[in-house]
Amino acid sequence: MEVMIAMAILAITLVTVYQSQSQSISMASNARFLTTASLLAQSKMADIEWMNVKDRRAEGGSFGETFPDYRWRIEVTDTEVAYLKKIEVVVTNEKMAKDSTYRLVLYKAVSG
Repeated sequence: MEVMIAMAILAITLVTVYQSQSQSISMASNARFLTTASLLAQSKMADIEWMNVKDRRAEGGSFGETFPDYRWRIEVTDTEVAYLKKIEVVVTNEKMAKDSTYRLVLYKAVSG
């Protein structure tokens, strides 16, 4: 009887430990994605910030061999305010099943 109780306690403890480990791996993966995606989005936004966005609407691409799983998309839309454009950079990771999108938005004044 004592051995059965000890085995039950051990089983409950091991299940808890494995769940905790799984959750920490998931959280670490999500944190790695957010860090990488935010830096890539900021880099792409810096490139766009100096371009003439007046006639641009949408474009996209990859980050090359350095970050093969990551893709970027830029969307330029008009706003209610004249001469103000909304620029949105979307970075996605193709390998992640969920929470695989990061968005960065910039509002930029453009000349007539």
